[in-house]
Amino acid sequence: WVITETLSYCVSSDIVLHSVVNVRDLGVLVSSDLIWSAHIGTMVTKARSKLSWVFSVFRTRDRAVMTTLYKSLVRSLLEYCCPLWNPSKVTEIQLIEGVQRTFTSRISGLKHLNYWDRLSELKLMSLQRRRERYIILMMWKILHNVVPNSCDIQFKTTPRHGAVAFIPPLSRSSSAHNQSLFDGSFTVIGPKLWNKVPQTVKAAESFNKFKCSLSDFLALIPDQPPVAGYGCSWTNSLVDYSPARWSDI
Repeated sequence: WVITETLSYCVSSDIVLHSVVNVRDLGVLVSSDLIWSAHIGTMVTKARSKLSWVFSVFRTRDRAVMTTLYKSLVRSLLEYCCPLWNPSKVTEIQLIEGVQRTFTSRISGLKHLNYWDRLSELKLMSLQRRRERYIILMMWKILHNVVPNSCDIQFKTTPRHGAVAFIPPLSRSSSAHNQSLFDGSFTVIGPKLWNKVPQTVKAAESFNKFKCSLSDFLALIPDQPPVAGYGCSWTNSLVDYSPARWSDI
């Protein structure tokens, strides 16, 4: 059964709140079905427009200059509040990554390289990897009470793995749609990513030390995001990365 009834809410006798498909809240486009496709599409359009403006206004294609412009004017648009809307669909990951792929292809001396090699040459993380990094940083803040634990994420400390986050279960009677939404939520992805971080990195006493240690750790893991026309043996998500021994990296 599909429920199609629409409910109306009254603020007062004269003001009725009507239902809408999308609403913008603090710069994020929230959809009634809790899917982030509309927000991602709007965000990518804005980022591509800004990137086109950068290319039209600045004639130089120098690496240092263009990378600074890209990070400050374009990439920031693609990462605002990303722990909330971080996509799991390959098509959406590719759509976002396509902006950075276009940028790197216009840098002098890099046109002959593929996207993955251009990232390495410019010492840039993929946007997919950066989003997961932001999620892990948010998990650290939750653990240390720097931000409110609105998702009620629970941790336990073990001698071997340090602080480990619990991955909450979902009722087996839930629909496939709800299961998909749940699996892609911060409540689930956050703990999964956090539990992939080695204990030596988690042990950092300050946020700045943790951030540096995390970046050093991530730099050791292959970063080959999903890109149309490229073949890769894994999803590039840390959730799916399983080396034989963490000490190997």
